[in-house]
Amino acid sequence: MTVFDERERDAWAGQASAYAGGFAKLCAHPVPRLLDAAGVGPGTRLLDVGTGTGTVAAAARGRGAEVTAVDAEPDMVERTARTVPDADVRVAVLPSLPFPADSFDAVVGNFVLNHLGRPRAALAALHHVTRPGGRIALTIWSGARGAGQSLLGAAMAAAGVDLASHMPVLEPEEEFPRTEEGFAGILRGAGLVDVSCETLRWDHRTDVEEWWSGPAAGVAMIGQAVVRQPSETVGAIRRHLGLLATRFAAPGGGLLLPHTALLAFGRAVH
Repeated sequence: MTVFDERERDAWAGQASAYAGGFAKLCAHPVPRLLDAAGVGPGTRLLDVGTGTGTVAAAARGRGAEVTAVDAEPDMVERTARTVPDADVRVAVLPSLPFPADSFDAVVGNFVLNHLGRPRAALAALHHVTRPGGRIALTIWSGARGAGQSLLGAAMAAAGVDLASHMPVLEPEEEFPRTEEGFAGILRGAGLVDVSCETLRWDHRTDVEEWWSGPAAGVAMIGQAVVRQPSETVGAIRRHLGLLATRFAAPGGGLLLPHTALLAFGRAVH
C-alpha cells in the first residue's frame, strides 16, 4: 500500500454517515449515465467497486442487475449491506479483488480511481475480473474544475490555510492528465478497446450547512485538512465559506454549485 493509499484509508475510516449526509448526494449525479455506459440491465453480473454508501449498487439493482459491491472501508460496506440487502457486499481493497477472471459482465467505479495510489494496477485488476466483451465504466473529477468545486478550497485559503500542503500526491509514474484524452489513455493502457471519454457538467443543489457538514466531520482529504486546524481557524473557514457561497445562491434558496467530472468506458479483451 502506498502512502497515498494510507492517507485515503485514514480519511474515510468511519465516515459512512457523514459522507451520506453530504458529498454522497453530489456523487450520485453521474450514476444513471455510468450504468448506461456499462450497459447495465436485467441480469447483468455487475461489480461496483468503491461502492461507498451503495448509491450505484442500489440503482443497478433497480435495473435488475445481479450486483456485487466492494469497498475498502468496512463502515461503508456495513451501510451498503443494510441499504442494498440483495447485493453481495464485501470488503476489498484495490488492486486486490477476491474474484476469479471473467467473473462479471460489467464493472463500474464512481469516483474511485481518484482515491487510489496505483490507478493503473487497479485498472488491470478490473480488466482481469471482466469477461471478454464486458464493459468497464469509471468516473473521476476533471482537472478543469467547475467553479463550485473550488468553494471549500477558497474558504480555506481565505482563512490562511494552504490546502495543497495537506493533500497527498501520486508518485510521478502513477499520475495521468485529468482530461478526456488522459483518462481514456489509461483505460487503453490497461488493454481496454473501444474506449470513449466524455465530460459531465452539472449544478449540484445544496446549502451551506450541508456542504460544510462533510468537511467539518473530516470527510475525504479536504475534510482531514479542515479538522487538523486549530478551532479558531476552523471557525474562520466556516465564516468565509458562508461569505463566498453567496455567489452561488440559487433562486428560492440554497446553493447551485457547478461541478465537472469525466466518464470513461471501454470493453475488456483477453
